[in-house]
Amino acid sequence: MSSPTESLLPEAAEPAVAYNPPVAASAPWPALVAISHLRWDFVWQRPQHLLSRAAQEAPVIFVEEPLYADVAAPTPEVLPRQNGAVTILRMSAPHGHDRAELDRETNRLLADHLASQGLGGYVLWAYAPAAIDLLPALPEPAAVAFDVMDELSAFRGAPPEILDQEARLLARANVVFTGGQSLYDAKVHRHGNIHCFPSSIEKEHFAQARTLTERPAEYETLPDGPRLGFYGVIDERFDTDLLRDAAALRPGWQFVMLGPVVKIDPASLPQAPNIHYPGGRAYTELPAHLAAWDVALLPFARNESTRFISPTKTPEYLAAGKPTVSTSITDVVRPYGAEGLVHIADEPAEFVAAIERALAQKSDKNWLQQVDIFLVDNSWDNTWANMRQLIVAQLRNHTR
Repeated sequence: MSSPTESLLPEAAEPAVAYNPPVAASAPWPALVAISHLRWDFVWQRPQHLLSRAAQEAPVIFVEEPLYADVAAPTPEVLPRQNGAVTILRMSAPHGHDRAELDRETNRLLADHLASQGLGGYVLWAYAPAAIDLLPALPEPAAVAFDVMDELSAFRGAPPEILDQEARLLARANVVFTGGQSLYDAKVHRHGNIHCFPSSIEKEHFAQARTLTERPAEYETLPDGPRLGFYGVIDERFDTDLLRDAAALRPGWQFVMLGPVVKIDPASLPQAPNIHYPGGRAYTELPAHLAAWDVALLPFARNESTRFISPTKTPEYLAAGKPTVSTSITDVVRPYGAEGLVHIADEPAEFVAAIERALAQKSDKNWLQQVDIFLVDNSWDNTWANMRQLIVAQLRNHTR
């Protein structure tokens, strides 16, 4: 597995999840072992949304790749989250320690933990294709689910073996999910039980931005003028040239880029008096920042790493009632651009013109009504309930 150096969020930043498990599942819901390329204490996104709901029914064991830190020797870590319903397992190791050895230690840590907990059957839930290499050291899972949230082979620093691992995991998985339509279109011919579950939202959480009047303190020092915001990971998928040129075209606009910088040199980011990088913020703080913005942005580059992305923040921005401007990311163009809910532009002058149209849209009640109609059934609760139903079907097949 491979992940960036990350700016982690504290455990205290975890949001509460209120989820009512479906009543109609006759098969008991087992423990879930998740193998992830992301860390639990990072930006709160798809894995945390889904697995925190799974954890309300049975334990979730979240296996991270090794964390290189200032420690004297490799050290196993067992970290409770979500009031103990989620357990993070990982190895911390000195910088430069042999990765193959750490992967073997991670295997042993997981196998020993499963044995010590006496959990019986479990579902293996994979985000990282490297999960396939853990299976030989583990008891046979009751089902294997592969949630493909990104085309990881296209990301900077992807290990060369990832395509082979993905092929073997697809061959082993009982059910496959994709995080967007583009990924579904790319994978549908490779598995007989594959389902598209695009990014969902917690509408009530983000809808707070429509009524909040108090702004985070850092906005008090910004110059007057429209506030244009982005939140998320700032990495090789971010169009730094577009940001630089748009900010130069409108020096009276304030561009607030909220999030951790990973896999790219922070010094390479465009610098200007009207571009601001406040750093990462907890999921619970995002509505207050959205409330301070006039327009929300998705300034993604158009390259191999963004070819299949389906940004979770798109419906979140809309649920907050924020007019949104995006580059022509396929899963934003279809459906949000096609439905007239998001403005699409790629070149700096066009992007600025689209922002100007979005600024004029702030008080458009008809647009907001269209947004609410579009998002009416969009929720992580519904997404998880539907995924769960598909896994339960595999568990029933397993017990026959």
